[in-house]
Amino acid sequence: MIFTPTIIRLHKWRVKNLSHRNFVLMLSLIVGLISGLAAVVLKNTVYYTHYFLTRGFSAEDGNLLYLAYPFLGMLFTVLFVRYFVKDNISHGVSRILYAISRKNSLLKPHNNYSSLVASTITVGFGGSVGLEAPIVLTGASIGSNLARIMRMDYRTITLMIGCGAAGAIAGIFKAPIAGVIFALEVLMLDLTMGSLIPLLIAAVTGATVSSFLMGKSVLFSFSVSDPFNLYNIPFYILLGVISGLVSLYFTRANMFVENQFRKISSFRLKLLYGGIALSLLIFFFPPLFGEGYEVLTDILNNRGDNIVNESLFYSLKNESWVFISFLVLVLFFKVIAMALTTAGGGVGGIFAPSLFMGGVTGFFTARLINTLGFVKLPESNFALAGMAGVMAAVMHAPLTAIFLIAEITGGYEFFIPLIITSTIAYLTINFYEPHSIYTKRLAMRGELITHDKDKAALARLSITRLIETNFLTIGPDATLGELVKVIARSERNVFPVTDEENNFLGVVFINEIRNIMFNHELYNNTYVRNLMFMPEPLVNISETMEDVAQKFGECAHYNLPVLDQGKYVGFVSRANVFSAYRNRVREASQD
Repeated sequence: MIFTPTIIRLHKWRVKNLSHRNFVLMLSLIVGLISGLAAVVLKNTVYYTHYFLTRGFSAEDGNLLYLAYPFLGMLFTVLFVRYFVKDNISHGVSRILYAISRKNSLLKPHNNYSSLVASTITVGFGGSVGLEAPIVLTGASIGSNLARIMRMDYRTITLMIGCGAAGAIAGIFKAPIAGVIFALEVLMLDLTMGSLIPLLIAAVTGATVSSFLMGKSVLFSFSVSDPFNLYNIPFYILLGVISGLVSLYFTRANMFVENQFRKISSFRLKLLYGGIALSLLIFFFPPLFGEGYEVLTDILNNRGDNIVNESLFYSLKNESWVFISFLVLVLFFKVIAMALTTAGGGVGGIFAPSLFMGGVTGFFTARLINTLGFVKLPESNFALAGMAGVMAAVMHAPLTAIFLIAEITGGYEFFIPLIITSTIAYLTINFYEPHSIYTKRLAMRGELITHDKDKAALARLSITRLIETNFLTIGPDATLGELVKVIARSERNVFPVTDEENNFLGVVFINEIRNIMFNHELYNNTYVRNLMFMPEPLVNISETMEDVAQKFGECAHYNLPVLDQGKYVGFVSRANVFSAYRNRVREASQD
């Protein structure tokens, strides 16, 4: 509150000196700058935490520490989240989609930093998750809260969420195009010139800040050395199918493990089971430690055999079939390790695990075919294509995957295989799973509206703001004569019937009594209780506007009564709902 006068003066200056469009462009620059800085801070803190904990590891004596670090990281994360943040901050992208769908794009201020701290602890100590979802949530929260402070409308706040996400992705990967496409494809922002330019500004700013502070290689950089061979197209199609099936396993295994943990009520037991199981998995399979980008770097630089280093299988690394079996086990347990990390209380995302799974899938496919001796495939190229394929399928975002990998490689020489593998993988999983891993739970709860513009417009409407209260009530024991007097004073043709405690008993429609309302002989011996009826359907004040719209669609009434625990509140009209809906659609589609 200490900054309120300053903010008010800034707001007045902005209204006087800047157009809305120019101010949005300025905001997008600021959001991209802060998101890029947040990405740099997160990557560096995790890197140095990881380096400090694992320096001196060797295949002989370092391995035992893998038993302790992941559990400690989850423990510290649970303590931080439970006793300091006191809010759920897991599944960052899903939380952004939920905020856009149900919270008018408003994210809580603690999201500006809480995911940064929690994911640093989780991943730095070896949690088998990624940093991208936490940093995306951080960037989105920065955009949401900054726009809210500047008194922006829903459409601008949503756009700033996209700018924060784009700036964060661009900062993490030094991939501005992928950042923009992520905001459009995953967050489902509308593609207009009014939204595209701010997204581009935020993404380029985030990537520039990251490149300036961290150099050219943000995570890993790789240049395709083996040219694309047209004769390998059938194998890229095969890789696309395999990547789609691996992604299906990725999604369903993750959901299964988390659902099992959700049945455990005690957070201490969740931490205990998840932490111990994760530590054991990482002990036997060290590639599961942390994000896994070191493993991907080795694979892309033709050092894929190093994946068995520091593991119990190190002595068998030269046995081809043992090595291939080891890759299968890594693929199988990576998803389990990721789900154990998040279900046990850790904080992280699926972005890096999907890249890891894709890289290992492509490497495994190429190594298997090479071992069989059919052809000689470039293993690093197939690893890249697999990364794009699994990411495209898991996230249901083929364009994001294609452009991200293309930008990581520093060029577009490899564009055709990326498109082939990503498209086939996406089509494969879409046959079984219509929703991405981000949207599946929201869709199951009926809370996914970012992908449905009609629902999005309805969800932003509040039933309390559409209730009309200028309907005159009447009691059930009133006579027809008394009812006619009420009709004479009313501007409406519907009359709710209530008792002395305001309990709703029914309605009287003027059209239903028009044939008797001028018959004076009936005025004193005809009562409202004989004229009223209970309309169907009724609306509860706690219902959503989607429910109200559905009820209007199922009946012919122009007005529906609104009740609060049986008490009469007012009426909601079909015309007002439709008018408010059109205004929301018009507001969202303005350019």
